[in-house]
Amino acid sequence: MKNLIKKIQQVEIGAAGLFLVIFLITIVFQIISRHVGVSAVWTEEIIEYSFIWSVFLGAAGMVYEKKHFSFSSLADHLKSEKSKRILSIVISAIMLVFALLLIFYGIRAAIRFWNYKWLNIPVLKRGWTWLCLPICGATSAIFLIDSIVTDSQAILGGCKENKSENSNENKNGGAD
Repeated sequence: MKNLIKKIQQVEIGAAGLFLVIFLITIVFQIISRHVGVSAVWTEEIIEYSFIWSVFLGAAGMVYEKKHFSFSSLADHLKSEKSKRILSIVISAIMLVFALLLIFYGIRAAIRFWNYKWLNIPVLKRGWTWLCLPICGATSAIFLIDSIVTDSQAILGGCKENKSENSNENKNGGAD
């Protein structure tokens, strides 16, 4: 399961990178076309929507790496690994709520705008543009649930180790 989740994240980061490349190439094309006096009005929407996809796919990918959102100043002050894991679970749970809302409202936005057409490229529908919202929410939710499970297992595993260490301390008179 961990390998599948990692593959999802890699595909998502790759797709985000591809949309970023499309974004940058289209900007360069737009600059050159303006310089030579050629009108390329279609570039505006390509730039806008490729940037949107890049941001949302990249954001979800960073959730997997825990680089998207954190309270590092608080975590830096925590001494024990268990406390840091508990904070990570709390942050992941809060983010999971937002990811679920992103799925719900992202689907609604995609449905609502599905039949709207792009202004300069009318063969494309705007609903496709907003599918990045529920995709971001769904993959973020997968990554967050995995993080919560991993942190919970580490805490439970750590508690078992601490109990055995405490029982050894009691046998040894509490001093090492």
